[in-house]
Amino acid sequence: MKQVILFILCLVLCTGICGRVTAQAETDGQEQQNQKDELGLYAQSAVLMDAKTGRILYGKNERVARPMASTTKIMTCIIALEYGNLSDTVTASQNAAAQPKVHLGVYKGQTFRLEDLLYSLMLESHNDAAVMIAEHVGGSVEGFAALMNQKARDLGCGDTYFITPNGLDASKEENGQMKEHSTTAADLARIMNYCIGTSPKKDEFLKITGTQSYYFTDQEGKRSYSCQNHNALLTMMSGVFSGKTGFTGGAGYSYVGALEDGEREFTIALLGCGWPPHKTYKWSDARKLFGYGKEHYQYREVYQEKTLPEIPVENGVPLSGNLGDPVVVHADLNLKDEEKSLKLLMAEDEEVTVSEELPDRLKAPLRKGQTVGTVTYRLQGETVKTFPVYLTEDVEKITFRWCIDRVIQLFRSPFSFVNDIAE
Repeated sequence: MKQVILFILCLVLCTGICGRVTAQAETDGQEQQNQKDELGLYAQSAVLMDAKTGRILYGKNERVARPMASTTKIMTCIIALEYGNLSDTVTASQNAAAQPKVHLGVYKGQTFRLEDLLYSLMLESHNDAAVMIAEHVGGSVEGFAALMNQKARDLGCGDTYFITPNGLDASKEENGQMKEHSTTAADLARIMNYCIGTSPKKDEFLKITGTQSYYFTDQEGKRSYSCQNHNALLTMMSGVFSGKTGFTGGAGYSYVGALEDGEREFTIALLGCGWPPHKTYKWSDARKLFGYGKEHYQYREVYQEKTLPEIPVENGVPLSGNLGDPVVVHADLNLKDEEKSLKLLMAEDEEVTVSEELPDRLKAPLRKGQTVGTVTYRLQGETVKTFPVYLTEDVEKITFRWCIDRVIQLFRSPFSFVNDIAE
C-alpha cells in the first residue's frame, strides 16, 4: 500500500515538473517568435524588400515554401506579355471552360483578345482566363508551366515551383519526388521586382495591374464583361502602384504588392495570411510592412574614393630600363565623375564595409584596361555592389630579344659618348 501511495506521489510530482518544463518551452518559443516578428504579422511568411536591389529589409519565415494561390498570376501575366502578342486571338478549350470559380465563365470555342484576358486575369483573378492564356502561349498548361519554372530559375528563385497558371492548389510527382505548387515570400517578392522593374514588358504589366476597372467583349461581340481590380491598396494606401491578391483553401490569403515613395521602392509578399473569415488580415500586414519600410529605411550615399596600392610585376620591363629597378603597375576603378555614386536603402544603425580584392603581384605582359581585381561594398555582410578594377598602363615582358637589344644599347653607349666629344 505504501508503495502504491509513493508511486502516485512520484507520478504527480513528475507531471508537475514536466508541465512546467513544457510551459516554459512554449513561452521560450513564443518569445523567440516575437523576437523574429516584431511587427506581429498575421502571415505565416512575409517579406519586405528593396525593389531596386532585392535586399530583404524585414522577413518572417521568408524562405519557407508555401502555396501562393493567385499571386501565381503575376508570373502568368509577365510570361504571356513576353512570349505572346496582345492582339492575338485566344480560343477557349474544354479544359479552360471547366475551371472552377473564380472564373470568367467562358465556353468551349469562345474567342478573346489576349490583352483582354490579361485584364481578366489580373483584376478579377479569373481561373479560366489563366488556362486560356497558358494553352495559347505555351501550347498546353504543362508547356506554360515549364516557361514559368525556367523564368523562376533565371531570376534565382530556387525555392519556387509552378504547376498551374492560376495558382490552384496542386501537386505533381517529378523524378520520384512529390512537388507542390509553391513559392517563398522572398522568391515571390523577387518575381514582383522583375515584373515592375527589369522585364522588357514592365510598362505593360504596370498598366494592367494599375488599372481600376476594365470593360471588354468576346471577339464575336456577343458577350460583354466588366472587371474591377481587387487590389484594394491601390486606393487605400498612397504610393501603392501594383499588386495581386490570392486565396485557396490550402494557401489561405496571400498578397504581393509594390509601393513607391520618392526614390524608394518597396515590394512585399504575404503567404498564409489568415483564412476565412479573416480576409482583411493581408491589408493590415501590408500596411505594417510598407509603413516599417518608410519609417526605417532611407537612401544614403556610401561611395568612397579609393586610392589603390601599387601592384608588383614579375618579369616586367622597368620604365627606367634598368633591370635592377622594381616594376609596379597602377590600378583604378576608371569611373567618370557621374558614376562615382552608390546610394543604398539603409536603416540608421546599418553600416557599409568596403574591401578591395587585388592580387599580391602580377606577371608581365600586362595591358592597360585589363581587369585585375574588385572593390566590393557589403551591407550586413551581403554584397550589394562590386566595382571592377582596371590597370592604368601597359607593362611589357622581359624577353630574350629585349635582353639582346639592351646589351647592344649598353655597348653602343660609350662609343656614342666618344663621338659626341669628337664632334
